[in-house]
Amino acid sequence: MAVTTSRPVAIKIDADIKERVKRLADSRHRTPHWLMREAICQYVEREEKREAFRQDAIKAWNEYQVTGLHATLEEADAWLTKLAEGEDTEPPECHV
Repeated sequence: MAVTTSRPVAIKIDADIKERVKRLADSRHRTPHWLMREAICQYVEREEKREAFRQDAIKAWNEYQVTGLHATLEEADAWLTKLAEGEDTEPPECHV
């Protein structure tokens, strides 16, 4: 089992946010520390996924610029319609 070392980090927040965090933590029967740590963890996970999606889009765009391979809107829309109707179907063939 890996041991995770936590290190303290200080952030500055205004009094209003601090009080709001305190009220929310109290209503959840948690500490403000737990609530802020959870919020940061969720933010980092969400932003990592967003960045991975962005990188995938850049890679796809670069590949398209090199190869010219694509599917038309009509082809993609027809495929997605079949999927929405529960039909297990292959995606359209890419072409130039």
